[in-house]
Amino acid sequence: MNDLIQTVAVYALPVLFAITLHEAAHAYAAKFFGDNTAYSMGRMSLNPIKHIDPFGTILIPILLYFATSGAFLFGYAKPVPINFGHLRKPKRDMAWVSLAGPAANFFMALLWTLTIYALALGGVQEEFFMLMAKAGVLTNLVMFAFNLFPIPPLDGGRILTSLLPNRYAYKFAQIEPYGFFIVMALVLAKVIYTWWMAPVMYGASLLLQLITYPITLLFQ
Repeated sequence: MNDLIQTVAVYALPVLFAITLHEAAHAYAAKFFGDNTAYSMGRMSLNPIKHIDPFGTILIPILLYFATSGAFLFGYAKPVPINFGHLRKPKRDMAWVSLAGPAANFFMALLWTLTIYALALGGVQEEFFMLMAKAGVLTNLVMFAFNLFPIPPLDGGRILTSLLPNRYAYKFAQIEPYGFFIVMALVLAKVIYTWWMAPVMYGASLLLQLITYPITLLFQ
């Protein structure tokens, strides 16, 4: 129980920020490209309460934590409602709206990385804050990689649908009603993490290192 409390304390804010910015980014992008659905429903918001799903964001992760002794965690937020037909150029703009969520997570990972450097430069000795910053980087890299997996309804699936020729895009989009079950099966089989998430997270980490390289020179 103590381990759970410590884990929740460290990850609570990073996870809330990650899912909030991810969903809000979708809403902002949709409005920018012509769809006001999320805006009119109050979902274009940085208020975490508007994006938390009691079942998917809280209950499922806790149950999985106890069921797997912390070895496997999974959760989700309430998806932002988007009417792709309202976008100015639906097929093209669907890719940008879908990409906005993972892009927001990469940006958050960058901010948490900068926080780690700021804590080190400031001589902050409290381990809790450093653990939270590292949790922020990990959480956002996980969300970045997972959501880019190219199966609808994940963002990567919608991006791929947008890029495919119309004939193939229509057929591929028909996977969406079964996409969640396909993804969960691949997650449980550890296919997604091994063959997709690990390489994508590694690439994203290298990019973060490249962006923050000038700061690392301060430590040399």
